[in-house]
Amino acid sequence: MDIKELRALSPKELDEKLASLRQRMFELNRQRAVGQIEHPDEIHYVRKDIAKAETVKRERALNEAK
Repeated sequence: MDIKELRALSPKELDEKLASLRQRMFELNRQRAVGQIEHPDEIHYVRKDIAKAETVKRERALNEAK
């Protein structure tokens, strides 16, 4: 997911997207633990997407504080 796409989301949509990314990360970690993961590199991409979403949330919080 591109950072521009995340910035275009409303705060509620961003929270929903972040929740779905965290749920996906949970599922991937569970699959890795039991040895059923099909694409291990997907963990890397989901983790990066979570970081991007958190960055956008933090940027918005800092802009509101000004």
